[in-house]
Amino acid sequence: MKVTRITLAFMLLWQFALAQDFDKNISTARSSYAAGNLQDSRFAMEQMLRDLDMAIGREVLKLLPAKVGSLAVNEKEDNVTGSGAYVGLYVNRHYGTDTKRATIEIINNSPLITSLNAILSMPVIGGMMRDENQKIVRVQGYKSILNKNANAETGKTDYELQIPMNNTLLTLKIDDSTESEITTAANAIPLAKIVQIAQ
Repeated sequence: MKVTRITLAFMLLWQFALAQDFDKNISTARSSYAAGNLQDSRFAMEQMLRDLDMAIGREVLKLLPAKVGSLAVNEKEDNVTGSGAYVGLYVNRHYGTDTKRATIEIINNSPLITSLNAILSMPVIGGMMRDENQKIVRVQGYKSILNKNANAETGKTDYELQIPMNNTLLTLKIDDSTESEITTAANAIPLAKIVQIAQ
Protein backbone atom coordinates (compact mmCIF):
# COMPACT_ATOMS: atom_id res chain seq x y z
CA MET A 1 0.00 0.00 0.00
CA LYS A 2 2.81 2.38 0.92
CA VAL A 3 4.64 1.56 -2.33
CA THR A 4 1.46 2.31 -4.31
CA ARG A 5 1.10 5.70 -2.66
CA ILE A 6 4.75 6.54 -3.29
CA THR A 7 4.43 5.46 -6.93
CA LEU A 8 1.26 7.53 -7.36
CA ALA A 9 2.90 10.55 -5.75
CA PHE A 10 5.93 10.18 -8.03
CA MET A 11 3.69 9.97 -11.12
CA LEU A 12 1.77 13.09 -10.11
CA LEU A 13 5.02 14.99 -9.50
CA TRP A 14 6.35 13.81 -12.88
CA GLN A 15 3.20 15.04 -14.67
CA PHE A 16 3.39 18.34 -12.79
CA ALA A 17 7.05 18.73 -13.81
CA LEU A 18 6.16 17.99 -17.45
CA ALA A 19 3.36 20.55 -17.34
CA GLN A 20 5.78 23.11 -15.92
CA ASP A 21 8.35 22.31 -18.65
CA PHE A 22 5.64 22.59 -21.29
CA ASP A 23 4.49 25.98 -19.93
CA LYS A 24 8.10 27.14 -19.61
CA ASN A 25 8.83 26.18 -23.22
CA ILE A 26 5.72 28.02 -24.47
CA SER A 27 6.76 31.10 -22.54
CA THR A 28 10.34 30.91 -23.82
CA ALA A 29 9.14 30.44 -27.42
CA ARG A 30 6.85 33.48 -27.20
CA SER A 31 9.40 35.77 -25.56
CA SER A 32 12.18 34.69 -27.92
CA TYR A 33 9.92 35.23 -30.92
CA ALA A 34 8.89 38.67 -29.66
CA ALA A 35 12.56 39.56 -29.21
CA GLY A 36 13.33 38.44 -32.76
CA ASN A 37 15.43 35.48 -31.61
CA LEU A 38 13.89 32.92 -33.93
CA GLN A 39 16.48 30.22 -33.28
CA ASP A 40 15.74 30.11 -29.53
CA SER A 41 12.01 30.31 -30.24
CA ARG A 42 12.24 27.34 -32.59
CA PHE A 43 14.30 25.33 -30.08
CA ALA A 44 11.75 25.97 -27.32
CA MET A 45 8.90 24.88 -29.61
CA GLU A 46 10.78 21.69 -30.56
CA GLN A 47 11.22 20.92 -26.85
CA MET A 48 7.53 21.56 -26.30
CA LEU A 49 6.58 19.19 -29.15
CA ARG A 50 8.97 16.52 -27.84
CA ASP A 51 7.34 16.74 -24.40
CA LEU A 52 3.92 16.51 -26.03
CA ASP A 53 4.98 13.41 -28.01
CA MET A 54 6.22 11.81 -24.78
CA ALA A 55 2.89 12.48 -23.06
CA ILE A 56 0.98 11.04 -26.03
CA GLY A 57 3.28 8.01 -26.03
CA ARG A 58 2.49 7.27 -22.39
CA GLU A 59 -1.24 7.42 -23.21
CA VAL A 60 -0.70 5.00 -26.12
CA LEU A 61 1.13 2.57 -23.80
CA LYS A 62 -1.99 2.47 -21.61
CA LEU A 63 -3.98 1.19 -24.61
CA LEU A 64 -1.62 -1.67 -25.46
CA PRO A 65 -2.62 -5.14 -24.25
CA ALA A 66 -1.07 -6.72 -21.16
CA LYS A 67 -0.42 -9.86 -23.22
CA VAL A 68 0.31 -10.74 -26.82
CA GLY A 69 -1.07 -14.24 -27.12
CA SER A 70 0.36 -15.99 -24.07
CA LEU A 71 3.33 -13.59 -23.73
CA ALA A 72 3.17 -11.16 -20.79
CA VAL A 73 4.31 -7.54 -21.06
CA ASN A 74 7.78 -6.46 -19.87
CA GLU A 75 6.99 -2.92 -18.73
CA LYS A 76 10.60 -2.34 -17.65
CA GLU A 77 11.58 -2.41 -21.33
CA ASP A 78 8.97 0.15 -22.45
CA ASN A 79 10.46 2.91 -24.55
CA VAL A 80 8.68 6.16 -25.36
CA THR A 81 10.41 9.02 -27.12
CA GLY A 82 9.45 12.09 -29.04
CA SER A 83 11.63 13.98 -31.45
CA GLY A 84 9.39 16.99 -31.94
CA ALA A 85 10.57 16.99 -35.56
CA TYR A 86 9.76 15.03 -38.72
CA VAL A 87 9.43 11.65 -36.98
CA GLY A 88 7.51 12.45 -33.84
CA LEU A 89 6.15 9.83 -31.50
CA TYR A 90 7.96 6.52 -30.97
CA VAL A 91 6.53 3.80 -28.69
CA ASN A 92 8.09 0.37 -28.20
CA ARG A 93 6.81 -2.40 -25.93
CA HIS A 94 8.22 -5.90 -25.43
CA TYR A 95 6.48 -9.11 -24.40
CA GLY A 96 7.69 -12.55 -23.38
CA THR A 97 11.08 -13.93 -22.43
CA ASP A 98 14.34 -14.74 -24.20
CA THR A 99 12.91 -18.01 -25.53
CA LYS A 100 9.94 -16.33 -27.25
CA ARG A 101 9.38 -12.62 -27.66
CA ALA A 102 6.96 -10.20 -29.23
CA THR A 103 7.22 -6.45 -29.79
CA ILE A 104 4.84 -3.67 -30.68
CA GLU A 105 6.39 -0.57 -32.21
CA ILE A 106 4.42 2.57 -33.05
CA ILE A 107 5.98 5.40 -35.05
CA ASN A 108 4.17 8.59 -35.95
CA ASN A 109 5.20 10.15 -39.29
CA SER A 110 7.28 7.08 -40.13
CA PRO A 111 9.29 7.42 -43.35
CA LEU A 112 8.14 3.88 -44.29
CA ILE A 113 4.47 4.86 -44.52
CA THR A 114 4.70 6.20 -48.08
CA SER A 115 6.43 3.05 -49.35
CA LEU A 116 4.02 0.72 -47.55
CA ASN A 117 0.97 2.63 -48.77
CA ALA A 118 2.31 2.48 -52.36
CA ILE A 119 2.63 -1.31 -52.12
CA LEU A 120 -0.81 -1.63 -50.55
CA SER A 121 -2.69 0.70 -52.90
CA MET A 122 -1.10 -0.17 -56.25
CA PRO A 123 -1.52 -3.81 -57.28
CA VAL A 124 1.08 -3.40 -60.04
CA ILE A 125 3.81 -2.43 -57.56
CA GLY A 126 2.68 -5.10 -55.12
CA GLY A 127 2.72 -7.67 -57.94
CA MET A 128 6.20 -6.68 -59.11
CA MET A 129 7.49 -7.07 -55.59
CA ARG A 130 5.83 -10.49 -55.24
CA ASP A 131 7.42 -12.54 -52.50
CA GLU A 132 6.20 -15.89 -51.17
CA ASN A 133 7.10 -14.71 -47.66
CA GLN A 134 5.02 -11.55 -47.88
CA LYS A 135 1.31 -10.98 -48.27
CA ILE A 136 -1.32 -8.31 -47.86
CA VAL A 137 -3.92 -8.87 -45.13
CA ARG A 138 -6.63 -6.78 -43.49
CA VAL A 139 -6.52 -6.07 -39.77
CA GLN A 140 -9.52 -4.20 -38.33
CA GLY A 141 -10.15 -2.70 -41.77
CA TYR A 142 -6.54 -1.57 -42.32
CA LYS A 143 -4.59 -3.06 -45.22
CA SER A 144 -1.39 -4.46 -43.78
CA ILE A 145 1.75 -6.27 -44.88
CA LEU A 146 2.51 -9.62 -43.27
CA ASN A 147 6.12 -10.81 -43.53
CA LYS A 148 7.16 -14.38 -42.79
CA ASN A 149 10.75 -15.23 -41.87
CA ALA A 150 11.50 -18.96 -41.71
CA ASN A 151 14.80 -19.90 -40.07
CA ALA A 152 16.13 -23.10 -41.64
CA GLU A 153 18.63 -23.69 -38.81
CA THR A 154 16.18 -23.51 -35.92
CA GLY A 155 13.07 -24.59 -37.81
CA LYS A 156 11.18 -21.65 -36.29
CA THR A 157 9.13 -19.09 -38.17
CA ASP A 158 8.90 -15.46 -37.09
CA TYR A 159 6.20 -13.09 -38.31
CA GLU A 160 6.09 -9.31 -38.68
CA LEU A 161 2.91 -7.35 -39.39
CA GLN A 162 3.16 -3.73 -40.55
CA ILE A 163 -0.06 -1.75 -40.25
CA PRO A 164 0.00 1.78 -41.73
CA MET A 165 -2.81 3.88 -40.25
CA ASN A 166 -2.96 7.41 -41.67
CA ASN A 167 0.40 8.88 -40.59
CA THR A 168 1.09 6.24 -37.91
CA LEU A 169 2.82 2.90 -38.45
CA LEU A 170 2.25 0.02 -36.03
CA THR A 171 4.57 -2.97 -36.35
CA LEU A 172 3.90 -6.20 -34.47
CA LYS A 173 6.60 -8.90 -34.40
CA ILE A 174 6.23 -12.34 -32.84
CA ASP A 175 9.00 -14.94 -32.68
CA ASP A 176 8.25 -18.59 -33.40
CA SER A 177 4.61 -18.01 -34.30
CA THR A 178 1.96 -18.66 -36.91
CA GLU A 179 0.00 -16.39 -39.22
CA SER A 180 -3.11 -17.06 -37.17
CA GLU A 181 -1.32 -16.16 -33.93
CA ILE A 182 -0.06 -12.81 -35.19
CA THR A 183 -3.34 -11.76 -36.79
CA THR A 184 -5.27 -12.72 -33.64
CA ALA A 185 -2.82 -10.67 -31.53
CA ALA A 186 -3.13 -7.70 -33.91
CA ASN A 187 -6.91 -7.81 -33.70
CA ALA A 188 -6.64 -7.49 -29.89
CA ILE A 189 -4.86 -4.10 -30.21
CA PRO A 190 -7.25 -1.10 -30.20
CA LEU A 191 -5.96 0.36 -33.48
CA ALA A 192 -8.66 3.01 -33.93
CA LYS A 193 -8.01 4.43 -30.45
CA ILE A 194 -4.25 4.47 -31.04
CA VAL A 195 -4.72 6.35 -34.32
CA GLN A 196 -7.00 8.84 -32.62
CA ILE A 197 -4.46 9.58 -29.86
CA ALA A 198 -1.30 9.43 -31.99
CA GLN A 199 -2.38 11.89 -34.70
